[in-house]
Amino acid sequence: MDYRAPAGRTIEIAVSRLATAKPGLRRGILLHNAGGPGAASLNRPSTSVGLYPRDVLDRFDLIGFDPRGLGYSTPITCGRTAQITNERLFPFPAPDGSIADNVDFARELARDCLANGGALLPHVTTANTARDMDRIRIALGERKLSYLSASYGSYLGAVYAELFPDRTDRIVLDANVDPNVTWHERWASWDHGFDTRFGDFAAWAAERHDTLGLGATPAAVRRGYLDMVERLDRSPVQHPGAGLVTGNLFRAIYQAYSYHTLQFPEVAAWWRFLAGTGPPPQWGEWPSTPGIPRDNDTAVLLAVTCGDSRAPRDIAHYRREVTVNRALFPILGGMGTNIWPCAFWPDPVEPAVRITDRGTTDILLLQTTRDPATPYPGALSMRSALGKRARMITVDGGNHGAYDPEAPSCAVTRAHDFLSTGALPARDLFCFHDPAPAQDGNRLPYATLHANRPRIGPF
Repeated sequence: MDYRAPAGRTIEIAVSRLATAKPGLRRGILLHNAGGPGAASLNRPSTSVGLYPRDVLDRFDLIGFDPRGLGYSTPITCGRTAQITNERLFPFPAPDGSIADNVDFARELARDCLANGGALLPHVTTANTARDMDRIRIALGERKLSYLSASYGSYLGAVYAELFPDRTDRIVLDANVDPNVTWHERWASWDHGFDTRFGDFAAWAAERHDTLGLGATPAAVRRGYLDMVERLDRSPVQHPGAGLVTGNLFRAIYQAYSYHTLQFPEVAAWWRFLAGTGPPPQWGEWPSTPGIPRDNDTAVLLAVTCGDSRAPRDIAHYRREVTVNRALFPILGGMGTNIWPCAFWPDPVEPAVRITDRGTTDILLLQTTRDPATPYPGALSMRSALGKRARMITVDGGNHGAYDPEAPSCAVTRAHDFLSTGALPARDLFCFHDPAPAQDGNRLPYATLHANRPRIGPF
């Protein structure tokens, strides 16, 4: 449970494996993480196997695991039996910019997590999860491990590579965060990131103005969105499943469905319903897992983000940042800079791991230029921190993640080449998306693995 006391209490970690069908070609293990923090990853091999070409599948056993505290790996809870909705967990300010309700919610949720999380709670951190990854490597009898993950998983992979530089084989990190800032600073980047991403949605909607009626130009679409959220702030609209749709709920819906261009129609469907020109879209909560606390993913999200780095304690600090970002980046209304329960959390049990260029050149970074959840400046910081250890491939696009067979590019082909042969590009690369392929009806679309409904976890 606590690597500072290795003879003390232990916890259980659930691990899955899909073995290669070609043991004679086998190189080792390819470990996966689904992001989050707070995304269960035990089933990652089965959801990822259809994405890899035969050259990769021949060389690796695909490994998944539920990170500590999550799913079937000694789950923790905050004691909340009802699902915590996006517009509550993600701290959207009040329509007038007030954060008083956010402060109360954050204080109460922190209180509940600390009261119900148990002895494991302070040890559910990125550094300890990386240490667990190395215990998985040892348990499987491997000298090294390879790894592919995106978003929060990029940070987890970078921390593993820092702590165990001699144990990394082929590491692919997609949708990268700045590894050497606090979680509060990462959340703050959302205000700019989702605002920038809105330009892609606005252009998409304007091209379809004849059928959608959301605006004939990107500028008109943006004005219409801001008018809609202001109207909903004043007069919410009743939805048969979601209840009252406020301006903040619509902001949360846009945020959830902006992760992939294939989901832009969902934003448009909600907008048309709210404008009275379309039917009500479907609404559903995440299904619960038998035996796992309903708030488990939220508990892990907070344990990691509050346990990795110390958040500002001064409430006035959040008020100032929200005021500034509401004016600069109105799409999310200042949510990114607002207060989280971490403001009321104890200090971390250890300092955050500082990411450096210590180690061999064995890391491939993938990134899109307008990723909303892990914006491009963060990826540049990851690239700078890793230095000679990494190469970076940048794709012109706005989806959350460049390793995306639904939007193929040189990032996908070069990632597969690196995993199967170990050949990194000689230098950093930039490319555009390939022409769209025909949909494979036998394969689950990659986008559905990442953001197919309003989410609880952020990444």
